[in-house]
Amino acid sequence: MSRSDSQRLRDIAAACVAIEDHLTRGDTSDGLIFDAIRIRLMEIGEAAKGIEPATLVAEPTVPWADVARMRDLLAHRYFDTAHSMIDSTARQDVPRVKAAAERLLTRQSDATA
Repeated sequence: MSRSDSQRLRDIAAACVAIEDHLTRGDTSDGLIFDAIRIRLMEIGEAAKGIEPATLVAEPTVPWADVARMRDLLAHRYFDTAHSMIDSTARQDVPRVKAAAERLLTRQSDATA
């Protein structure tokens, strides 16, 4: 059974919240924090891959294709994942992705109300 766009958007928002929480515990120089954030970024990319493009078009400032590609990079090239890339993505991009996911969820909720 396939997950709905709303479920996938909630997955993205939850993973973003988890990343924000991980960053309050330390930074990516800590291996556990690095791994935890890396896994959550993979979850975000996997969820983004399954969302209908027609849904994502409402948030064009987020490079959704890049979000999905990052999942592949993290999953298949894990030995050469730079800490600086994970850190900057977690600190700079995750808040924007979270806000976009929440706006899309609100739009979907308003459309069904």
